[in-house]
Order: sequence, then structure tokens, then C-alpha cells
Amino acid sequence: MKAMILAGLGFATIAVPSVADAQRWTPIAQRQGQLQTRIDQGIRSGALDRREAVRLRSQLRDLSQLEYRYRRSGGGLSASERNDLDRRYAVLSRQVRFEKHDRFDRHHRR
Repeated sequence: MKAMILAGLGFATIAVPSVADAQRWTPIAQRQGQLQTRIDQGIRSGALDRREAVRLRSQLRDLSQLEYRYRRSGGGLSASERNDLDRRYAVLSRQVRFEKHDRFDRHHRR
């Protein structure tokens, strides 16, 4: 009986990290939507000017096209392609954050 319980706990320990990894990964379509929403909010609030928004949207469109090429080339996304897209979306997300806050910082430094 104890062996079955220990075996069950061992299996649960192995299964939990993979479930946690799957839950941490945000689907690409959701990340695209979130970034588009953040850019739109930046425009409405005045945190982003037209030039910044055009550049950020262009980068977002480029990522979308890269994803499309990845999916067409292999019938889906490989782990390395998904990791590459994750990294690129993280970089773009940081750029959106920086662009939305750089004007505010500049005004307060003067």
C-alpha cells in the first residue's frame, strides 16, 4: 500500500512541472492581442505618439508574419520556433513599456 502511495506521489511530482510549464506559456494570439491593446491604450492616453505607434505596430506585424512562415514551413511550431517567438514578443513588450513611459520620464527630468 505504501509503495502505491509513494509511486503515485512520484508520478505527481514528475507531472506537476510539465503542467506548470504549459500554464506559464501564453498563446501567441493572446500575446499579439495584449500588445495591440497596450499600443492602442498608449495612443489614447498620449503616452505614445504616432511615430512610436507606427513603429511598434510594424514590429508586431513582422512577428505575426514570422509566426506564419514558421507554421507553414513545418506544419506547426517547433519548440525552438516557439522559444524564438517568445523571446521576440518579450523584447517587443519591453519596447512598448519603454516607449509608453519615456516621454513621462523626460518631462520630469527637466
